[in-house]
Amino acid sequence: MGGEGQTPHPQAPTAQEVAACRPWLEAEIEAVGPEVVVCMGAVAAQALLGPSFRVTRQRGQVVEEPGKPAVIATVHPSSILRAPDGATRHTEMKAFVADLAAAADRAFS
Repeated sequence: MGGEGQTPHPQAPTAQEVAACRPWLEAEIEAVGPEVVVCMGAVAAQALLGPSFRVTRQRGQVVEEPGKPAVIATVHPSSILRAPDGATRHTEMKAFVADLAAAADRAFS
């Protein structure tokens, strides 16, 4: 782990670990029946949208497939905390809030 004041940066799950959890995720989505699923971070986004999905380029975009809830991806909140300075954290937080607003708009439209 890093020094004092640093946030830990856990290792991403392996493809096998993501695949092992997939049935539970699909069952939960089926049971809840959400209008929108918000993926926070690249691991979550790629688990639902495929390995070519890039949060850095596609965040905040609504992805829709027939018979499935809409999916919107954004950055993981911890990435905002790791921004190099206050100005960058502020900019990233505004973009994060905009992504969540897009999800809310989609869910309640």
